[in-house]
Amino acid sequence: MFAADALRLAARAITAQRLRSFLTLLGIAVGIAAVILLTSIGEGIHRFVLGEFTQFGTNVITVVPGKTKTGGTASGLPSSARPLSLDDARSLERLPHVLAVTPNVRGNAEVEGNGRTRRTLVYGVNAQFPLVFRSTVQSGQFLPADDEGSARAFVVLGTKLKNELFGSANPLGQRLRIGGLHFRVIGVMAPKGQFLGIDLDDTAFMPAARAQELFNREGVDEINLAAEEGIPSARVAGRVKSQLIDRHGREDFTIVTQEEMLKTLSNILDVLTMAVGALGGISLLVGGVGIVTIMTIAVTERTGEIGLLVALGARRRTILLLFLGEAVALSALGGLFGLLLGIGLAQLSHLLAPALPVHTPLSFVLLAEGIAIAIGLAAGVLPARRAARLDPVEALRTE
Repeated sequence: MFAADALRLAARAITAQRLRSFLTLLGIAVGIAAVILLTSIGEGIHRFVLGEFTQFGTNVITVVPGKTKTGGTASGLPSSARPLSLDDARSLERLPHVLAVTPNVRGNAEVEGNGRTRRTLVYGVNAQFPLVFRSTVQSGQFLPADDEGSARAFVVLGTKLKNELFGSANPLGQRLRIGGLHFRVIGVMAPKGQFLGIDLDDTAFMPAARAQELFNREGVDEINLAAEEGIPSARVAGRVKSQLIDRHGREDFTIVTQEEMLKTLSNILDVLTMAVGALGGISLLVGGVGIVTIMTIAVTERTGEIGLLVALGARRRTILLLFLGEAVALSALGGLFGLLLGIGLAQLSHLLAPALPVHTPLSFVLLAEGIAIAIGLAAGVLPARRAARLDPVEALRTE
């Protein structure tokens, strides 16, 4: 039998029972659509979360007080661990492949200015903060490179805080009261947006020593470094570790590289994406059972046709491939329909909820269609083998 004849027979068999064929491929389509929709949302969230972290660059190294393995606590929380100091931060500036270092002291405080009051997040940093976190100043300037012991009472505002206090007026040179201290505004940061629920524009930046005085802190919450691009973060982290051990006499701190954090986070998000995809895959199994059922019924209904083909000289292998081709055709058509449905639903979800990140990689589309064809192939094997093994005399007798 020629391939064209086999294709015509398979197409005729599918179109002869249109409603039954449609319901069969619909089972596969629903499964594929569920997989595409769920994995698109999972991949979208994956990219969104990684994008949130990489907006500050991928070469940031953070040092926090307390050794994690011996009970170290998150920065900003009470701890008996020896605090990191401004001198520790200065000592790290001299290390090879370190581009910039900034201490970080943070807390909430009331900001009063222009007759208005607002409680906001305050960061105590130094002049190198924009280099570490890839931030830019919209107007004015950032904090000058003063010595920490004699840092002037300057403050730089985030765009949202500036708008809340001064509106469209120019805030440069204006006086603010933060907590019990007075500051002069010297700059406004460019918009940065949200970071995992934290509004980076509703902030104020002041010298770290002034923040220690404001919040009555002995040390700093953390030290942030920016390493040279192309230099492994682990190598720089090793030098940071050695330097601080020499200063402290023991390892009473924890070093976290952004490269390591992103790798761990990516692995977790990959597992979550695969998990939600597997949930949608349950529908594919149901669709596969539907193909087995329909093809078994088709073999029973077409017993006489099979007997006639064998009597005319069709080989059993031809019969096997004929029914396998029919099963694969059903699943492939169902897969294509499911892809269109899944991608459409994913984009519709994004339109209805713009905050929901959605992304459908081409690899997911090809993999989903391949899975659909594989399911059709697997589901069609048993019915096709049964058809190929029919005795032609008995098959003709049933006619």
